[in-house]
Amino acid sequence: QVGGFAWENCGDKRNPVVVQSLSVAPDPITIPGSLRVSAAVNNGKTMASPLKVMLVVEKALGDLWIQLPCIDQLGSCTYNDVCSILDDLIPPGTTCPEPLLTYGIPCHCPFKAGFYSLPASDFDLPDVELPSWMTNGNYRVRAVVSNGGEELACVKLAFSLQSH
Repeated sequence: QVGGFAWENCGDKRNPVVVQSLSVAPDPITIPGSLRVSAAVNNGKTMASPLKVMLVVEKALGDLWIQLPCIDQLGSCTYNDVCSILDDLIPPGTTCPEPLLTYGIPCHCPFKAGFYSLPASDFDLPDVELPSWMTNGNYRVRAVVSNGGEELACVKLAFSLQSH
């Protein structure tokens, strides 16, 4: 039984975007509930549209890891243009939501090169209707961010999920 939150950079040492720290509490993450996140990212290169994000999401089934499909934009999905998704969620010209605003973290492309730090901040996880395959258990996620075929960042996460 692999439990607990863990993360690591998985890209090439030359990747311009490197996660330097990331912590998440509580463990396991509960839905609905509150999630406390702190993170620091060093971005060595301005990230501009189109930003592609490829997710591989796996769930532990005994000793096996099963790759979950992409259903309704959740799971092992590839998002070819994250910039436009962000524009849909947060209309350009509107201020970024807290706590991003306070800490000067952008929520739209392009993401300028620089060091971004999010001190411990609370986010509310609403009681969303999760797909049936997102049940309690242990998960791991690999996220690769690229632009025009150039890999910018790669991060692997592991966490356990518990829904009420």
